[in-house]
Amino acid sequence: MVIRFNIKTSSQGLLNITREVNKQFKTQQPTEGLCTLFIRHTSASLIIQENADPSAKRDLEVWLNQLVKENDPLYTHTFEGPDDMPAHIKSILTATSLSIPYSQGELALGTWQGIYLWEHRHHGGFREIVMHMG
Repeated sequence: MVIRFNIKTSSQGLLNITREVNKQFKTQQPTEGLCTLFIRHTSASLIIQENADPSAKRDLEVWLNQLVKENDPLYTHTFEGPDDMPAHIKSILTATSLSIPYSQGELALGTWQGIYLWEHRHHGGFREIVMHMG
């Protein structure tokens, strides 16, 4: 079964979407299997990361922005602005899909794990997520 839903992002950074994923997941009353999440964009990504200490989120955002800088003279894909090519690079360094097992109707995330949408553009928008359960 496949569900599609949108997440609104407003700026660059990590957005915890665990609650929304769980909400969509529970509508189907699944029992056991594998949940796959896929983001249909090339300038945003999905990750599973610590959801307890906000400093982990901040450190990841700072680190990736240091690793993939804007305005690199090597970039030729610059028509949509200085954050566009870095956003594409960041999405290939992270992930566009996640697989999470589920059992007894619950996603098998660890205690400190959250599901994040990582917006790589300065001005976000609606990001479509496709969820498959099987």
